[in-house]
Amino acid sequence: MEFKDYYKIMGVARDATQDEIKRTYRKLARKYHPDVSKEADAEARFKELGEAYEVLKDAEKRAAYDQLGASFKGGQEFRPPPDWNTGFEFSGGDAADYSDFFASLFGRNFRAGGGATFHEKGEDHHAKVLIDLEDTYQGGTRTITLRVPGMDAQGHVITKDRVLNVTIPKGIREGQHIRLSGQGSAGDGEGKAGDLYLEVEFRAHPLYRVDGRDLYLDLPVAPWEAALGATVKVPTLGGIVELKIPEGPVSGRKMRLKGRGIPGDPPGDCYVILSIALPPADNEAARDFYRKMSQELKFNPRARMGV
Repeated sequence: MEFKDYYKIMGVARDATQDEIKRTYRKLARKYHPDVSKEADAEARFKELGEAYEVLKDAEKRAAYDQLGASFKGGQEFRPPPDWNTGFEFSGGDAADYSDFFASLFGRNFRAGGGATFHEKGEDHHAKVLIDLEDTYQGGTRTITLRVPGMDAQGHVITKDRVLNVTIPKGIREGQHIRLSGQGSAGDGEGKAGDLYLEVEFRAHPLYRVDGRDLYLDLPVAPWEAALGATVKVPTLGGIVELKIPEGPVSGRKMRLKGRGIPGDPPGDCYVILSIALPPADNEAARDFYRKMSQELKFNPRARMGV
């Protein structure tokens, strides 16, 4: 996907004020409006300018765009990094249909605001937040910091931190929302304030992978545990449990710990994927042991392949 430099499209500096951007757009929109312009590419330029202005005129979109564009290096295909907008508070819902680039950034996050009427409820705000798996397992109150766009006295876009104490419901799943009543935009007239919706995602965990309410854990076992069978300790979100491994081939075997996933009704399970871990041959005694095994066991792991 091609990266679009909205500042270059409009011919304004990256530190331009919102008033400067508005004046520039009005001038260029008159120049390239398809009904009056004699330029050969007027329609395409007018559409491109409209897309750029839709982002740069809005403090939220502009702050998000600046954050994302700062890390882009020219000459390469543009791919928005995952969770680039995590912790970023914005208002509105779906965006207008512009280019694929625009939609990839704002398609699910923004929309152009409409005119307000008297006593109208304020706009809802949205933000994506990362929590630990342990937070959904235990529930409780966590401190979350959001970045909120705004403007300084000179009309430049800035971001400020907003610190919230948020109650994490026990068993909340990825993709679900936490609603904070009255934490959105102020209402018009006597209208109520909008709400703030926090979309939950989980931070990458060093042990577990998540699928709905189920967890997956790769568990290494020693060769003798696999060959002879054993009872081994397994870490779960709720603490250490014991798992009985039957003797015989185990590599890749999936074993289920019922109810040891994310809490719910019913709770998820924890699936343990077994793999054999070999002791390192990092000294002469260990190497001699492996040599003895190769001589006495006469084992060919590729026998079924005919080699």
